Amino acid sequence: MTTKTEAEVPRGSDKDADFSAYMAARQAALYRTAYLLSGDHAGAEDLLQNAFAKLYLSWDKVRDHAALDGYVRRVMVNEHNSLWRRAWKRREHSTDRLPEAGADDTYDDGLGGELWAFVQTLPPKQRSVVVLRYYEQLSEAEIADVMGISTGTVKSQASRALAALRDRAPQSLNPHQSGDDVR
Repeated sequence: MTTKTEAEVPRGSDKDADFSAYMAARQAALYRTAYLLSGDHAGAEDLLQNAFAKLYLSWDKVRDHAALDGYVRRVMVNEHNSLWRRAWKRREHSTDRLPEAGADDTYDDGLGGELWAFVQTLPPKQRSVVVLRYYEQLSEAEIADVMGISTGTVKSQASRALAALRDRAPQSLNPHQSGDDVR
């Protein structure tokens, strides 16, 4: 009986093809989540690249390929939260440009708008809950699973985040308030 040497056996060809197909199909949607978590394009690209690298390394261990998006989201949330724990990330960055005043706040998938500036000021865990709940439209149970926390913690973090947004955002951003009431 003869056996093939390792060089003769194509290693990982199915894995590579499957992973490449998944990445090509889901990259744009997952990039959106990464952008909403990080708040900038460079950070989103890094976050997504790290998540895809970790997914590739554990591709053979994933049993339920229908749950890959949840796995990648969880990796991104964990990576994002661990980045905020690093001291160099907490430093403030100065700029010579002031933000523009007055902007058209229309629905834009979180890529701009006045309210997004306030979402970016939330602590990492609250921001993750807001992004997953209101931008990704996941349920509380799904968010708890992705973040590895209880549904009660999801509810309390969402409540605190919304209270902070109500306090910080001007009344002009309230969609339930008519233009006549704004002073």
